[in-house]
Amino acid sequence: MRYGVARRTLLITAGIVWIIAGGNILRIGVVTWMSDNENWLFRVGEVIIIFLLFFHLVFKKLYYKHTRRISQKSDKSCPFSFFDVKGWIVMAVMITFGIVARNLGWFPESFISFFYTGLSLALMFTGCLFIRQWWLQKGYDSKQ
Repeated sequence: MRYGVARRTLLITAGIVWIIAGGNILRIGVVTWMSDNENWLFRVGEVIIIFLLFFHLVFKKLYYKHTRRISQKSDKSCPFSFFDVKGWIVMAVMITFGIVARNLGWFPESFISFFYTGLSLALMFTGCLFIRQWWLQKGYDSKQ
């Protein structure tokens, strides 16, 4: 590729994208949480469960998969190649499903409040892992 970015740039870009996506979902979760604030302590427990499930069963594995793939890329890669094609398709399907499900009212607000909050925190935490990896490679890249 004539114009490309370094592997470290892919890591920071991935981290920023994951954090922005998580922030957008967190906004929806918090807004619905404010309109339905009964049993908030129980809801916090539900958020923790959703966070742990999504982070450990889905996002942590994706983090390792994508960082491993990024580390094997050339020095000049497409700026959007922090995801593979399958990753972009999965993300598009998830976003589309979330928008359609909310607009059609498939899930009650009480579900959206804790589910979106837990999911968003898992996304943002994964984004922080990408940024951490970017930071750790800072020292590695300066030694070469």
